[in-house]
Amino acid sequence: MVRETASAPPPDPAPPPDPAPPPEPAGASASAADIARIFREEYGRAVAVLTRMLGDIDAAEDAVQEAFTLAVRHWPSTGVPPSPAGWIITTARNRATDRLRREAGRGDKQLQAAQLQAARSPAVPTPEELVITEFSKEGTVDDDRLRLMFACCHPALALNAQVALTLRLLGGLTTAEIARAFLVPETTMAQRLVRAKTKIRDARIPYRVPRGAELPARLPPVLAVVYLIFNEGYSASSGGPFIREDLCREAIRLGRLLATLMPDEAEVKGLLALMLLTESRRTAREAGGGPVLLPDQDRRLWDRALVAEGQELVRQCLRRNRPGPYQLQAAISAVHSDAPDAAATDWRQILRLYDQLLELAPGPVVALNRAVALAELEGPDPALRLIDALGLEGYSPFHAVRADFLARLGRNGEAAAAYDAALQLAGNAADRKFLETRLQEARLRAAGQ
Repeated sequence: MVRETASAPPPDPAPPPDPAPPPEPAGASASAADIARIFREEYGRAVAVLTRMLGDIDAAEDAVQEAFTLAVRHWPSTGVPPSPAGWIITTARNRATDRLRREAGRGDKQLQAAQLQAARSPAVPTPEELVITEFSKEGTVDDDRLRLMFACCHPALALNAQVALTLRLLGGLTTAEIARAFLVPETTMAQRLVRAKTKIRDARIPYRVPRGAELPARLPPVLAVVYLIFNEGYSASSGGPFIREDLCREAIRLGRLLATLMPDEAEVKGLLALMLLTESRRTAREAGGGPVLLPDQDRRLWDRALVAEGQELVRQCLRRNRPGPYQLQAAISAVHSDAPDAAATDWRQILRLYDQLLELAPGPVVALNRAVALAELEGPDPALRLIDALGLEGYSPFHAVRADFLARLGRNGEAAAAYDAALQLAGNAADRKFLETRLQEARLRAAGQ
């Protein structure tokens, strides 16, 4: 962050008080699962606030990690405080102030400590006070997480580093989770994250939302980040929960902020529509801790309010007639949401939309999804021939789709082998349970042939 330099070091700030002790229990004591959930939900917000205060990502992460370490120590006996986010941010801020004072060998460190000390408030912020969203007279949006996101997505960084760093800092994903999303080794991703943070520090990239003509060029990686955060929440790449609602909510919140910031940008509306239409199916998408495929979902459980909002955004995009990848994906979801049941799905229209999407954003995953629509129209055999040439052998959904095509063709032994390959690559416990069931079914059919 660019800061003015003082002509002379400021005097030492008064010694800060020790971090406030944890409040009295607000209810039952906190379990490890409770604290893990709060970490997932609040990590991104806490890091964003501390980054604004400190101007340094590493220092912000260290302070937040230290605050959560204290929470692990105290909350099991004292209970979760009324405002866990406020407790974490206040504790992290106090710890950062103490550390800066101890390390204040240079004027800028002293200045940062003095600024932090002056910024202290005696009370723990409420959740409402922590949603730091302001609308200026010019109608722009200012939000701590949005500021940090645009800093992470600065053009000085490579695109893959922009996306990965934002997923780490704002999505709260682990390095391993991000590595799986990018299909790269964890060590490669760790190095990428370190280089990205170093670049932000050394280039003194500011933590701000760009304005005016600068904004459109900065938008594509930001949209990519929001979409990946949503995808990770909607289908977690690892761990126990199949769906991480906190990430879905955060992605939609950021999408709404971007839509307010850029009301005339069709791709922003397209992304928001895509997330809303996808989120509308969440209740019907999970049963017994595992996934329920789209054809098997009870559509009466779909959130009709989210469907209506998403479809209206799609109509607004269509009127502009400037199709982009997110708008086309939203249009595909809208076609699914129009059908009262799976049998009524207009697969021909979906295939046409996938053809357009392949022209605008060619890639093997898009081609894989298109093949699913093709199989509904022309059968699994031509679709199988297409996906076998995509080179997605390291991608679990590829093997699951391939297994489904093979099973529909009666090639159950091969289907079992494909399900086994998908199972070996699956990182999420719910996905693994689902694939294990399909594998056993395919083996039974093969044995009965």
